Amino acid sequence: MADQLLFNPRTYDPAHFDPETRRLLRATVDWFEARGKRRLIEDYRSRVWLEDFLAFAAKEGLFATFLTPAAEGGRPDQRWDTARIAALNEIFGFYGLDYWYAWQVTILGLGPVWQSGNAGARARANELLAQGEVFAFGLSEKSHGADIYSTDMLLEPDGEGGFRATGSKYYIGNGNAAGIVSVFGRRTDIEGPDGYVFFAADSRHPAYHLVKNVVDSSKYVSEFRLEDYPVGPDDVLHTGRAAFDAALNTVNVGKFNLCTASIGICEHAMYEAVTHAHNRILYGRPVTAFPHVRRELIDAYVRLVGMKLFSDRAVDYFRSAGPDDRRYLLFNPMTKMKVTTEGEKVIDLMWDVIAAKGFEKDNYFAQAAIEIRSLPKLEGTVHVNLALILKFMRNHLLDPVDQPRVPTRLDAADDAFLFRQGPARGLGSIRFHDWRAAFDACAGVPNVARFREQADALCAFVTTAAPDERQSRDLDLLLAVGQLFALVVHGQLILEQAALTGLDEDVLDELFSVLVRDFSGHAVDLHGKDSATERQQSWALDAIRRPVVDEARSGRVWERVEALSGAYEMAP
Repeated sequence: MADQLLFNPRTYDPAHFDPETRRLLRATVDWFEARGKRRLIEDYRSRVWLEDFLAFAAKEGLFATFLTPAAEGGRPDQRWDTARIAALNEIFGFYGLDYWYAWQVTILGLGPVWQSGNAGARARANELLAQGEVFAFGLSEKSHGADIYSTDMLLEPDGEGGFRATGSKYYIGNGNAAGIVSVFGRRTDIEGPDGYVFFAADSRHPAYHLVKNVVDSSKYVSEFRLEDYPVGPDDVLHTGRAAFDAALNTVNVGKFNLCTASIGICEHAMYEAVTHAHNRILYGRPVTAFPHVRRELIDAYVRLVGMKLFSDRAVDYFRSAGPDDRRYLLFNPMTKMKVTTEGEKVIDLMWDVIAAKGFEKDNYFAQAAIEIRSLPKLEGTVHVNLALILKFMRNHLLDPVDQPRVPTRLDAADDAFLFRQGPARGLGSIRFHDWRAAFDACAGVPNVARFREQADALCAFVTTAAPDERQSRDLDLLLAVGQLFALVVHGQLILEQAALTGLDEDVLDELFSVLVRDFSGHAVDLHGKDSATERQQSWALDAIRRPVVDEARSGRVWERVEALSGAYEMAP
């Protein structure tokens, strides 16, 4: 029987979506499968621009259907639906991150446009999407990265209500082909936040100079320069503080896509790894007969299941967000930071098993091992997102309030709030429902109960041994605390989704045995920090737990992993 927890192109049928979404998702899978593995890998290694993929997407109206909010579209199937966007992220990741990247930076480029009050710019974006064009997000710069306070893209007023823009941008995906590049800059005549401007540029304009692709890849991650580029009033998307908010709110939307791309990469790699290991004979036995191999593959499998459970549940909070419910602003950096770093662990575990096979040029795994590294480093580093997560820790752990229960959100609704998120501030005032409820509902699962002991211990840490004023400036120590908090949030949403989907208890128990070990490992890390106090060191050692071992349970989970052997292989 095929594993129902992992994406498998042979059995994929997204029947929970409306007919047009279902058709487009299946058509995308079929397009990749028809091209075959050899072509997929050859295109990756030859670094060709994705013209044939973009032609397919244009022919099917894929981007126009999925990335046009209902208020802007003219067809009933057009909407911004995070659930189906996540499903497409997973498919793109499964076949290659280059395809996902062209789609991802189109999402980022559209963010400032769909948030804008400029109806003409929105209409232009709608038309370009219908034509199959891609978009770009001109925020980062070579000297400043994404430090938008220090932008050197300068707009000089032209005396006629417009500007002339001059400056460079760096790390800008699709900068070679974008119909609209949403560019962030600042006016030369106004100091401070009031001088910020987001404007729409055209990569085909003669004042737009493409410098180079800064990476050796099919992804076109451009450096471009504007030289006296004319910016008319109809090109201005946002000004002042609203431009700053549009930048951060766009990243809020875009960074969510990294988690499901990471999941897709891991799924394809897992089919290859398990199939190879299970059919390779070493010292007269299959490689998978060795206990350490089984442990590594079981750990990889349950970590991947955890990635999917967390991400699926986070979709619900994203889609149910509103001015009075901004819980998604915690779960969003969690998907970006925690899920993508889990993806690295999944690939590493499998790579330890298949060893040299992971380097072979005829396998998907070789590119997966490279591409999985990029996702934790996009849309803010792991450290930046961990620091963001810490802003929510006290309210989340210690001060819950009654909040509406968020249902599973697979309905064909438009997630309009994402383009009217409002000012990008006030994170410390966001309140959460009681995280303990999810743990209480699964208290009979041995390793959930064991992990709950550690989560309760973290609450005690926050109240009795929290970093003092001096330590609050020690980011190294704070990030260790952030890893512990992230595990609690990770576990909470996993449990919520497990309850909603009826996850097999063996898989859940095995997954939480991994989380218990992870918590213990981060506690040891905290213990060793230079500035950790004696009280913090003592707490850290007391928080270490041994998972509840059950060989029969592990054996049943292994049977699920073993069944992945031969379950899917891409056609040649």
